[in-house]
Amino acid sequence: MIAALFILFGVSMSLIGAIGLTRLPDVYTRSHAASKSATLGVLCTLTGTLLYFLISEGYFSIRLILGIFFVFLTSPVASHMIIRAAYRSRVPMAETSVQDDLQEYMRKKAGQAER
Repeated sequence: MIAALFILFGVSMSLIGAIGLTRLPDVYTRSHAASKSATLGVLCTLTGTLLYFLISEGYFSIRLILGIFFVFLTSPVASHMIIRAAYRSRVPMAETSVQDDLQEYMRKKAGQAER
């Protein structure tokens, strides 16, 4: 039952991420929705699968542990790098965006590069 709850929660998070991916206005918010929910969804699904095989069959899979570990490490980093490249390529934010914390930093950096 615990494994089924983990898998159900993981599928729910993936569904929320897919909805966010289609409904959010710009690349920055879409990436946030996709990376956070997909990471949590995959982690919960793999954890549920690990628990299922461990409890029902007594089989411990190191492959599932490695999958959990690599998804946990690579997905947020890849999302961050994609968003960073989009920001540096000056992909516009949505008109409804309220705050741009990097704008002043990038201006200062551009001013130093001109000198």
